[in-house]
Amino acid sequence: MVKKKDDNIKKNDEIINEQNIDSDNTANVDDLLSQYDKDTSRLRKPVGILATVITVIAILMSIFHLYTAARGTLLAMRQRSLHMIFAFVLVFLLYPATEKSDKKKANILDWIFVILTVVVWGYVFFNVETITLKGGKLSQMDMIFGFIGILVTLEATRRSVGPELPIVTIIFLLYAYFGRSMPGMLAHRGFDIRRIVGHMYFTTEGIMGTPLGVSATFVFMFILFGSFLDKTGVGQFFIDFAYALTGSTRSGPAMTSVLSSGLMGSISGSSVANTVTTGAFTIPLMKKVGYKPYYAGAVEATSSTGGQIMPPVMGAAAFIMADFTGLKYIDIVKAAIIPAVLYYVAVGTMVHLEACKLGLKGLPREELPRLSNIFVKSGYLVIPLIVIITMLVQQRTPTYAALGGIITAIVVAGIASLIKKDKSFTYKEILGALESGAKSALGVACACACAGMIVGVVTLTGFGLRIAELIVKIAQGQLLPTLILTMCASIILGMGLPTTAKYIVLATMAVPAITKLGVNLMSAHLFILYFGVVADVTPPVALAAYAGAGIAGANSMRTGVQAFKLAIGAFIIPYIFAIDSHLIMVKEITGTTVEWLPMVTALPTIASALIGTFCLAGFIEGYVIKKCKIWERALLLVAALSLLSPGLKTDIIGLSALILVFVVQKFIRKEAVA
Repeated sequence: MVKKKDDNIKKNDEIINEQNIDSDNTANVDDLLSQYDKDTSRLRKPVGILATVITVIAILMSIFHLYTAARGTLLAMRQRSLHMIFAFVLVFLLYPATEKSDKKKANILDWIFVILTVVVWGYVFFNVETITLKGGKLSQMDMIFGFIGILVTLEATRRSVGPELPIVTIIFLLYAYFGRSMPGMLAHRGFDIRRIVGHMYFTTEGIMGTPLGVSATFVFMFILFGSFLDKTGVGQFFIDFAYALTGSTRSGPAMTSVLSSGLMGSISGSSVANTVTTGAFTIPLMKKVGYKPYYAGAVEATSSTGGQIMPPVMGAAAFIMADFTGLKYIDIVKAAIIPAVLYYVAVGTMVHLEACKLGLKGLPREELPRLSNIFVKSGYLVIPLIVIITMLVQQRTPTYAALGGIITAIVVAGIASLIKKDKSFTYKEILGALESGAKSALGVACACACAGMIVGVVTLTGFGLRIAELIVKIAQGQLLPTLILTMCASIILGMGLPTTAKYIVLATMAVPAITKLGVNLMSAHLFILYFGVVADVTPPVALAAYAGAGIAGANSMRTGVQAFKLAIGAFIIPYIFAIDSHLIMVKEITGTTVEWLPMVTALPTIASALIGTFCLAGFIEGYVIKKCKIWERALLLVAALSLLSPGLKTDIIGLSALILVFVVQKFIRKEAVA
C-alpha cells in the first residue's frame, strides 16, 4: 500500500515536471522576475570581491535587525539612520545608475554615493544628542549635510523603486517652498530652504519619519521571516498542500493556484514575485487541463496579488497602517480576515464556474499526492507561522513575533534536516536567508524614506487637510462620490508607486476626507490599501498580470483585462465595509481601542456578502448551473449589487433575483448541464 502511494506521488511529480519542461511558453522564473519585477529588473549581478562585500553587508544588516529585535531598538534616529546606511549602501552597489551602466561592477559614481551615504547618515547616528539640542538652529555644515542627505535619498529611491516616487517627492518639496504662490485652497505661507532641509533631515517628521521607523523595525523583520520560510521550502509545501486538496475538483490546478498563491502571498508581500514562483508550477497545469493561456495567467496573477490583503502577515503596508493608526497589528489582521476571504471566495468561484462552463474535469484522486503524506513529510514547516499567530494573539509586538518566527523556523528546519540526514538546511541556508532578506527589504526601505519627505511636507504645510477639504468639496459632502474619488487616486498612484509608498501618501491625504464623512478609521485605511494592491492587476499597468502572461505565453493586455475581471470583488468589497463596518466586525474605535461586534450581529452581513460574491462571480463568468443568457446575467448583477449592499430590503431583492435565475436554469431551460 505504501509503495502504491509513493508510486502515485512519483507519477504525479513526473506529470508536473513534464509540463514544466515541455511547455514552450513557460519562461524561466529568474528571467520573468527580471522583466516584470521592478526591484529585480534593476539589480546588477556582481562578481568577485564586490559580490563578497555585498553579501557581507547584507548579512550584517540582517544581524543588526535581529539584535535590536532581541535586545531592544536603539534611539529612533539612530535605529533609522543605521537602517538607511545599510540599505542605501547596498542599493548603490546593487542597482546601477542607468541601463547602460556596468551590470557586474560598481563605478566611481556608485562609490561616491556610498561614501556620501555613510558620511551624511553616520553624522546623524553619532550626533543625535547634539542635533536635538540645536532645536532647529542649523549651521552651514548642517545645511550641506541635509541637502546631500535629501539628494542621496532621492537617488537611492530612483535606482531601487523607479523615478515616479522621487518625482512626486520633488513636486511636494517645491510645493513647500512656493506655497505662497499657489492658488486658492492650496496656498500656504511658504517655507525657506533652511526650514525645509532641517525638517526633512534633522527631525523624525521627514526622511526619518514614521514610514522609515516601521521599515527599520517590524517590516524588515517580517521580510526576513519570509526569506527564512522560503529557504525552508514552505512555498513548495503550500503548493503541494493546495494541489492535494483541490486537484481532483473540476477547477483542479486553477483552484490550486488560488489557494497556494493566497497562502504564499500572505507572507511574501510581492505580487509579481509570487506570480512567477507559484505560477511556474500552476500555469502550465491549468493550460494542460483546458484553461486558455490568458485565463491561466490571469488566475495566478489575481490570486498572488490578493496575498497582500490576506492575514496573518499581509504586506508591508499593513504594518505601516498599524503605526499610522496607532491600532494593534492583531486588530488590523482581525478586521481584514473576512474581506480577504470574500476576495478569494470570489476568485475561486469564478475559476470553478469557468471550469464548469468549459466542461473541464479534475485529475483522478489516485494521481494526486495524499494530504497525510504531505503533512508527515513537510507539515513541520507551518510551525513558525503558528508561532507568529500565537504571539500576535498574545499581544506581543510584531517585531518580537517575527523574531520568534525566525528562531522557530531555524530550529524546526535544522532538526528536520538532522533527522532526515539530507543536509537540506545548514548554516549556508541561514546565511543565504540573511542575505536575501536584506536585499528584499531595500525597495521598501527606500520607498519609506522617500515617502517620509512627502509626509513631512504634508505635516509642515497642512496640505493633507486642504486636500481632504477639496475632495469633500468636489464630492459635495457625499460619501459615495468621495469614496470613488479616493479609489481613482489610489489606483492611479498604485500603478506608478509601490504599495507601501502609495498607502503612505493616501493615508496622509485621502483618509481624513473619508473619516470626516463618518467612516471609521479601520475601514478608511483598509479602503485605500485594497485599491493600492489591486493596481497590480489593473490595466494599463498590471505588472502581476503581465508576469502571468509571460509564463503562459499569452497576450499581456488580454491577460490584464481578465485579471481585472477576476479581481472585481476587490473593487466592491471595500465599499461594503466603508459604508457598513459589520463586514470587518468593528463596532467603534475609541482612540487606539477597537470595540468589536459580536459574530451573531455581523453574521447576516457576512452571509449576504458571501451570496453576493457568488452572484458576482456568476455575472462575470456568465454561468451558474448553465450558461447564462443576457437577461440572466443582468439579474445576477442586480442580485450581486443588492446582496453586497447592507440592508434587509436589498437582501430580499438580491435573493429573489438569484432564486429566479436558479429556478429558470434548473427547471425551465432544457439545455444540458455542463
